[in-house]
Amino acid sequence: MATQDDEQGNKGSDRIKDSAQQIWLAGLGAFAKMQQEGSKAFEALVKDGAGMQKKTQAAAEETLAQAQTRMAGFASEFGTKAAGQWGKLENIFEERVARALEKLGMPSAADHAALQARVAALEAELQRMQGKASAAPARTASRKTAGRSAAPAATAAKKTVRRNTKAG
Repeated sequence: MATQDDEQGNKGSDRIKDSAQQIWLAGLGAFAKMQQEGSKAFEALVKDGAGMQKKTQAAAEETLAQAQTRMAGFASEFGTKAAGQWGKLENIFEERVARALEKLGMPSAADHAALQARVAALEAELQRMQGKASAAPARTASRKTAGRSAAPAATAAKKTVRRNTKAG
């Protein structure tokens, strides 16, 4: 019996040795396979990472484009509002300057335009009168000298009136 037990013990131990040997060889095979396919797996991971980066970058660019469009809209809206406020400020400034000039006795743009129209009408009248005066040469000389002396007097009178309005 002792020999039988020894034989069974040797067979069991051989089985364990065989199993251990197989496990060891399987581990070595797995290690060898991982070394061979490890570079392939690494390359596949790099390729997947590059694809993910492109997708992420495209999504970021799209988000940035949307943000730029939105900001351009805000800027346009702000510019419109600012222009409206600036127009109001400009009108207020113009009104105040016009009032200040009026208080100083300065003629307004309308006064200036009316004066220009009046001067143009007087020039036209003078031209008409000179046309009639060429028919009567003796009268023209006396009218010219009378017109010249009257003009400085009228100007002096206007200046006096203006000074009076400034003082008042």
